[in-house]
Amino acid sequence: MWKLILCRAAFVSAALFIVTGCHATMSVQAGMQTPPSETHAVPLHFVSHNFEAFCYNTLTCKVVYNNHDFTRLAIDRRSPSPPSGYRKSWPHALYIGIRNFPPPAEVQWTSMDGAKHEAKVDMAGILKDQLIWHKVPKSDMMDFFDGPVAGAPNVYLEVNDRTINVYMEMLIPTKTEQIRGNKNSDFRDDLFMVWTRTY
Repeated sequence: MWKLILCRAAFVSAALFIVTGCHATMSVQAGMQTPPSETHAVPLHFVSHNFEAFCYNTLTCKVVYNNHDFTRLAIDRRSPSPPSGYRKSWPHALYIGIRNFPPPAEVQWTSMDGAKHEAKVDMAGILKDQLIWHKVPKSDMMDFFDGPVAGAPNVYLEVNDRTINVYMEMLIPTKTEQIRGNKNSDFRDDLFMVWTRTY
């Protein structure tokens, strides 16, 4: 009898989860990516960061971070599919100089299948070591930072259907041209996926 009651309770709980959508409680570590080896070989720390959010393939989308709503235009409208190579054309983060770290980013969105989701994306947990991800060896890095502290990297939060991705980008001046013959290519600004989760 008790087994039957427990089974029914588990079924009802599962059904309620499907109806009410996804409320994230999983640990940050589950979605962490691995930085390039140069990141740890030449550690550059940051004490503030810039931030921007983008929504794609959603029916509604809202991202609030550091008391700022980054998606006012997407909250009640469908977000389009991204074009090919879209991350290369992301503008530099416009919300600048955020001290490390505010409370988690609060994300509320509806994926393309109509499911509603809520998540708290903990930047303090994801970026807890305060390291700038980069791929520049010390031998090719210009002395552009003061001691162990570099500038403020761009941090991007992307909502794409059921997936949230966090990326980091930082311009690193180099001693050599990254495009041979182009004297204005003495830098790298690689974009790295730092964290990802599908809900």
